[in-house]
Amino acid sequence: MQLRYVFSETGTGLRRNVSMTIALVVTIFVSLTLVGMGLLLNQQAQKAEDYWGSKLQITVYLCNQNSRTPHCTSGAVNDAQKAAIKEVIDTHPEVASSYLQTKEEAYATWKRVFISKDKTEQQIYATVTPEDMQESYWVTLKDPNQFRGVESALSGMDGVASVHDLRAVLKPIYFWMSLMKWGALFIAGFLLVAAILQVGNTIRLAAFARRKEIGIMRLVGASNLYISLPFLMETLVAALIGVLLASLAIGAVMYWAVYGRLRNNSQIVEWVDWHDALVAVGGIAILGVLITLIPTLVMTRKYLKV
Repeated sequence: MQLRYVFSETGTGLRRNVSMTIALVVTIFVSLTLVGMGLLLNQQAQKAEDYWGSKLQITVYLCNQNSRTPHCTSGAVNDAQKAAIKEVIDTHPEVASSYLQTKEEAYATWKRVFISKDKTEQQIYATVTPEDMQESYWVTLKDPNQFRGVESALSGMDGVASVHDLRAVLKPIYFWMSLMKWGALFIAGFLLVAAILQVGNTIRLAAFARRKEIGIMRLVGASNLYISLPFLMETLVAALIGVLLASLAIGAVMYWAVYGRLRNNSQIVEWVDWHDALVAVGGIAILGVLITLIPTLVMTRKYLKV
């Protein structure tokens, strides 16, 4: 097999079908970039779930004099009710540990988080005192996914105003991250189909343009592999360029967005890192080669029968 001929025909084919090659590269680049971003978003969602999973707690707010829930009809929680609530928490099999946040501690946290330096706001909230706060038990679970039992047991007890789970706060975040992930993968799926069709069209046009050369090679006994190898090389070059551009795009997102902005300015969650980016790049590299070589092998068997 003369490799010089193979490389020569590959270069000739790329120059002859330059517009089709560019269109194929752009399609592969955009689709693989979206696939890579979908993989990164999937990794980010998993990291966020793992990060918050170990920190998720159930907060049991006790009744105070201002509570109007059905289990606070007797006013603020009394010592007997508090002891019964504590016993349920201490003996429940889903609970790992707990601690009581007093009204004074809740008031200090409220002041730190909600009251700004604006004098008008300070005057508005000046009437709020520690007695207006609610005592609360902060319950850490053995398994963050096993919480329904203790939540149900505590919600119906006298002296309990409400039971809050941090999942209610995180659910919208998980929803939008999942929506972006599947949206990127869904659009990428359409573009991957377009890339496969583009490969087939490129092979068809290239085979038509070289039909005389293919016929002569058939007459002199050239093998199917020898004839189809230049076509394989052409699509492989387009795939490698598309993969390279998609990898650079993912690297740019990691460098300027994740490491330049998010990791330095936000510590609320564990962010994806370069290892996750390399995994995504590896995935799109394999996918990029497959979506070009497999259609090329199929199409060459059809269009090179001269």
